[in-house]
Amino acid sequence: MLYTNLNHIESAEEYARIINENENVMIICGRMGPLCIPVYRIAEELEEKYTHIKIYDIEYDNPESYFFHALPEVQDSQEHPFTVYYKSGIAVKATAGIQTKAQISAILDREFAATIHV
Repeated sequence: MLYTNLNHIESAEEYARIINENENVMIICGRMGPLCIPVYRIAEELEEKYTHIKIYDIEYDNPESYFFHALPEVQDSQEHPFTVYYKSGIAVKATAGIQTKAQISAILDREFAATIHV
């Protein structure tokens, strides 16, 4: 189990439901290691600002995360964590390894710009 304050994904079925029922989703797949923990902490901070984006984590070593390891967006990477950004159920961006708050914010701003309805 990941000891974060993010919402956790525990199964492939839950993952499918989440990306299909939410317009904007960010999922971090990792371990409780030195490259992953900073990304989780940044995501926890950004959750408050980006309320139009659902942010989740999934444990890399969970047998149920097999589907995440097979995603073409992360298949060739050996770095953790994998972070995949989904718009309307489609992966629009993926990163691997540690990211800064500025890097993650830039992706969120670019891929999930909040629409203001007048």
